[in-house]
Amino acid sequence: MRRVLNTNVDGGVKVMYALTAIKGVGRRYANIVLKKADIDFSKRAGELSHDELERIVEIIQNPLQYKIPQWFLNRQKDRTSGKYWQLVSNAVDNSLREDLDRMKKVRVHRGLRHDWNLRVRGQHTKTTGRGGRTVGVTKKK
Repeated sequence: MRRVLNTNVDGGVKVMYALTAIKGVGRRYANIVLKKADIDFSKRAGELSHDELERIVEIIQNPLQYKIPQWFLNRQKDRTSGKYWQLVSNAVDNSLREDLDRMKKVRVHRGLRHDWNLRVRGQHTKTTGRGGRTVGVTKKK
């Protein structure tokens, strides 16, 4: 077990797949980070040296300085700052909560659906997703 960006990373797994344990880092982002850090893909996460780990963390936190394209990042043109970021670990949860709170405050349809705990993305709700309420026909005796 290695500790990277407030996340426990399994040392027995190959580096690319081990990095996906960090929230906000998927397989493709882990792949491009390892290419930029010039680290061998066949290495296990437990075999990484301290310098290699620091290089990986630096690239994950500052992707634009290492010429990772803007369209690859998970927070594009942020509403408050207008910048492009790669959000990782706790920042993902915080930004999602802030976005939902903003939508609820502005009373956007999507925010209202979130507030009412209903489906947001246009799914049918007539029969599915009733949330534990038992609905049905009782048999007469």
